[in-house]
Amino acid sequence: MLKLQGQVAIVTGAARGLGRAYALRLATLGADVVVADIDLASAREFGEELTADTVPDEVRALGRRSIGVQGDLTQREGARALVQQALAEFGRIDILVNNAGGAFSPVERSAASKFTDEDMAQMFGVNYHSAVLCCQEVAPTMRAQQSGVIVNVATMVALDAAKSGANLTPYSVAKAAVLHYTRHLASELGPDGIRVNCLSPGGMLTQRIRKQSEGRNMHTEKEMRRIPLRRFGDVEDCANVLEFLVTPLSGYVTGQCISVCGGAVLTPS
Repeated sequence: MLKLQGQVAIVTGAARGLGRAYALRLATLGADVVVADIDLASAREFGEELTADTVPDEVRALGRRSIGVQGDLTQREGARALVQQALAEFGRIDILVNNAGGAFSPVERSAASKFTDEDMAQMFGVNYHSAVLCCQEVAPTMRAQQSGVIVNVATMVALDAAKSGANLTPYSVAKAAVLHYTRHLASELGPDGIRVNCLSPGGMLTQRIRKQSEGRNMHTEKEMRRIPLRRFGDVEDCANVLEFLVTPLSGYVTGQCISVCGGAVLTPS
């Protein structure tokens, strides 16, 4: 029997990259999947090849039900509409994966003493507020069910400021807020049978990261030597940990953060 047979999952930021990998893994485990993104066709922008026209089509090809919901999750209305559409289509929500986010602020103004009000608002909006809003909107449904799993996606640099250097301050601080929010929410929702954990990827070679790395001296051999396992991560590395966090294998785990970084957080920056 499939581990998630009969369950319904929402994955945000799921039109490509890690979010797509999470959506497809959940589908292979038996879940029906709501694919949420601000642009459901964004895979084309980064040259990511899909096996069907869209990620919902890929999920359906795996024999699961799926819908795509396009909207701005940094706004309460967008998060509420996402949850309402999921409930209208499937009648329940068992899993929420808050993957939407990214380090979009320009490197040249991302130092702790230099980033702008606009950068701060954007980074907290996309990385922190979107996760909080989705959690708040889905919580009543999960409480009524007396069950549910929430996985918030942070980042390795939320755990170790030195790993981001001076280049990712707004992003790493916003994701650190996600990590601490996860702990508070886990404590609050635990009595209702809802588990809340955090997954923190390290350097993952998605198509977007490859494109952003061009000309920026990122993901070099020198960087790889700082990783104890001596390789950069793949999207399936994160999907494997997600599988653990959403299935009964982690039934007694909540309020925790698992870093998927090949041990990079262990080494000096």
